[in-house]
Amino acid sequence: MTYQKTLKLFQVVALGLAWMSPMIYFTVYGLAYEGSKGTMTGSYSMAAAAILLTAISYIVMSKRFSSSASAYTYVKKAIHPYAGFLVGWVVLLEYIFSPVISCLTFGLYMHAQFPDIPASLWMIGINLIFAAVNIVGIRFSAGISKIFVVVQILFIAVFCFYLLKGLADGAAAVAVQPLLPQGDWGISTILTGASLVCFSFLGFDTVTTLADETINARKTIPRAIMLIVIIASVMYIAVSMLTKLAFPSLSFSNADAAGFELMKLVGGAGLQSLFISVLILAVFTQGVIAVTSASRLLHVMGTDSTLPKRFFGKLHAKYKTPVNSIAVVCIVSLLALVLSLETAIKFVSLGALTAFVFVNGSVIAQMYVKEKKRSFTQTIVYLVVPLCGAGFAFWLLTLLDRTALFMGLCWLLVGAAYQLYRTKLAVPPFGKNVSLINRISVDE
Repeated sequence: MTYQKTLKLFQVVALGLAWMSPMIYFTVYGLAYEGSKGTMTGSYSMAAAAILLTAISYIVMSKRFSSSASAYTYVKKAIHPYAGFLVGWVVLLEYIFSPVISCLTFGLYMHAQFPDIPASLWMIGINLIFAAVNIVGIRFSAGISKIFVVVQILFIAVFCFYLLKGLADGAAAVAVQPLLPQGDWGISTILTGASLVCFSFLGFDTVTTLADETINARKTIPRAIMLIVIIASVMYIAVSMLTKLAFPSLSFSNADAAGFELMKLVGGAGLQSLFISVLILAVFTQGVIAVTSASRLLHVMGTDSTLPKRFFGKLHAKYKTPVNSIAVVCIVSLLALVLSLETAIKFVSLGALTAFVFVNGSVIAQMYVKEKKRSFTQTIVYLVVPLCGAGFAFWLLTLLDRTALFMGLCWLLVGAAYQLYRTKLAVPPFGKNVSLINRISVDE
């Protein structure tokens, strides 16, 4: 059985923005503001430029290999099947733990609104809804995502209206000065802020997992990637710029709840209530597409026999969706009952940054080395750009704390052990010139 190709450009863009969740700008506002020492416009601008480099590499590889699975497929075909498996295994952290973050956030916010109902019940309930929506089909998911993404963008527009109204009522002079870094700052401050706000851009890469369900994927997916990055960049930079103009200096009693405090400061209790409602919708939408992306990656790894094909390679007879993979993702999402939000975010960041490093490397391996595309323009696109993108992503990896890196290493070792077991590899007898890598068998 094969997927039904139903997705068009607007739907793919909506799904990518839904995974990214534009409202995340406000949920990480306190952390980003403190980390960048108020230079959020500069930090978002630098992060956008860095993300664009990696987005170009995703565009190159999505045109060259139009099948689903993103980094897993690209590394497998461009570098080596074994490397592809290991990268795909690590990238599972980003995809599988994203629904965990959605369940956690939804449960925490709903419990705050309805204290008598335990957060765990909200988490279990939303997880069941994620499963049902995904089993029904990707087109239904796309329809929901499209509506809720528009709601988020409209809310951001309302927020900007309040800021502009405040600037006009206060007869404030819109000048460049408030946008410049104030006090103790340096390029390292802006870079530190950029490393924090990069998390806000994660999502553009997930649309490559939808290639098998996208009409004319070779053209649609690259366009969607670029549109998602541009839309997010314009939104984040514009909002941060207006906020800085309206409030050159801010302080928060609780950095984790800075978004709520900012809403009250800008528009009072009314805007704050609206913010909570839209944020809940945003979390729901992000969870739906996160389950979609994770289940598609598991399904592709199943059809490749990298994971058990009989289980993960199965599609629902009626809806043509990977029902078993969806079930696994939603079962893993129940970790929201025992994990902290910080731990889940670390897993997602580690998986995403690893994918960015290796997708950039895949462009060099495939286009510059294998296919020898080395004209001046091709050297820029297939060597210089991916080198810069890989370097920036690797630098961000080094900023993760030791706990996150240790967890990632343990996960990688588990994957390596599973691969050795799956392929039934044995150490070659002493004296025989047999390469371990050459003995790895990957079913195509």
